[in-house]
Amino acid sequence: MSFMQFHRALRLVVVAAAMAVTSPAAMAQQPAPAALASAKEVVAITGATALFNPLIAGVVEQAKNLFLQQNPALAKDLNEVAVKMRADLAPRFDELSNEVARIYTVHFSESELKELAAFYKTSVGKKLIEVQPLVVDDSLKFAQDWANKLSDEVIPKIRDEMKKRGHAL
Repeated sequence: MSFMQFHRALRLVVVAAAMAVTSPAAMAQQPAPAALASAKEVVAITGATALFNPLIAGVVEQAKNLFLQQNPALAKDLNEVAVKMRADLAPRFDELSNEVARIYTVHFSESELKELAAFYKTSVGKKLIEVQPLVVDDSLKFAQDWANKLSDEVIPKIRDEMKKRGHAL
């Protein structure tokens, strides 16, 4: 490759990199500091990352169990290592919180995030945070029961239709 070809290729790489960094998608990945701060406040107020609390311990436990299957005699040492590993990895939880906050900035403007934070500080906002898991749980239970009942209706109807077409199911 000649110097000119190398220089042209290098220029293309630099231009492509600059376009990637300044593209709307890349800009969306780097929210304004104020928007990110508001998003972090929403995440903190709502406990949006509580669902992820068991992740680090779960990953460590899975890895420990993998090694235990290979050699059960290592149980004592693996338990000790797992305890240390969970403690060492605990600060990494911030990565999850920060990413959840960034995701909020993708879906909400800075002013909307401020409104959300203000709402969640109200008495009805606090109540929503408190009871929403119960509402979701009750809703999922109802949806499961409803789907089971619907299935009880659908299966015989499909059987009848298939029987009409000469298929015995």
